Amino acid sequence: MRTFTYAPFIDKTSAETAKRILAEFNHYRRTPNDSGSCTALNCESCSSLHLTKIFMAVAKQEPVTFALPAFPGKSPNTEKVLGVLPDQAERLSLEFLGQLCKRVRKYYAPGIKIILCSDGRVFSDVVGMMEKDVTAYQLEIERITKELDLSDISTFSLDDVFGASSFNEMRDLLMESFGKSLDDLKTKVRRGAMPSAGHEDIEANRMYCGITRFLVEDSTHSGQVKSRTAIQKESRAKAYEVIRRSNAWSELVANEFPAAVRLSIHPHGCGSKKLGIRLIGNETWMTPWHGVAVKTPNGYVLLKRAEAESLGAELIYADGRPSHFSLVSV
Repeated sequence: MRTFTYAPFIDKTSAETAKRILAEFNHYRRTPNDSGSCTALNCESCSSLHLTKIFMAVAKQEPVTFALPAFPGKSPNTEKVLGVLPDQAERLSLEFLGQLCKRVRKYYAPGIKIILCSDGRVFSDVVGMMEKDVTAYQLEIERITKELDLSDISTFSLDDVFGASSFNEMRDLLMESFGKSLDDLKTKVRRGAMPSAGHEDIEANRMYCGITRFLVEDSTHSGQVKSRTAIQKESRAKAYEVIRRSNAWSELVANEFPAAVRLSIHPHGCGSKKLGIRLIGNETWMTPWHGVAVKTPNGYVLLKRAEAESLGAELIYADGRPSHFSLVSV
């Protein structure tokens, strides 16, 4: 691990502010289990790219921008979630991100801006989300953000780029502009499983395994008639297409927001261009759109709906629809 140092001509006050802002995110960093000591803030490979972008904004006394591809839409598996609309799980996540913004503004007046780059429209047809549900989900995220007065958080989606096109046309245009070869991706995934694999190949393999697992979970529910083997085979094929589109979306986001620090819901190791971040602070590997919020005596946790129900948790309603579960006795 190399220690990150600033050149003598760099303003030390701005440098320290930049490091402090990055530390806010590193505290909730999502890393692979094998990341070792590279969770340290002073690791140059982990921090240099992110610190450079933060410093450039701080030196100009401008807001620091963070781009987070996330909040795609609810899983189609109702044994994992409560419905198609954002609920208490998303609300907790938005409040968590809002608190990060407020903390930074206390010592850096221009603050930070977090752009939620919703990727639901990018791969909805592959993972089984209805287009109308993706639209409703996006609109509700925007409504909650305004309701909570989270002025430092904004949204961005494929609709904002290709709004005059049909949904299929949007995806075709995305892939024509930023899509990469399926064969190249498969090669990276295979290399990523080898002991001598490089950083990019390892991350490609890790994402492939993670996406495949989620797709298998989303397709495994009561009432479905496919065999476990058939579901796994289908999910592996779909995973490649989800990753191809996600990578294309990532390239589009980088093109739209070149100065933004890149955040991710996925674990990222040393030297990654993206900074993995947990969305509620205390969760390990669960997202609001793949689970439900469960209130416990020690605070909220995220679980799959079936897990919450198996614990005997009480379903709580808000504004006339299911919101979350509770294990707290009144």
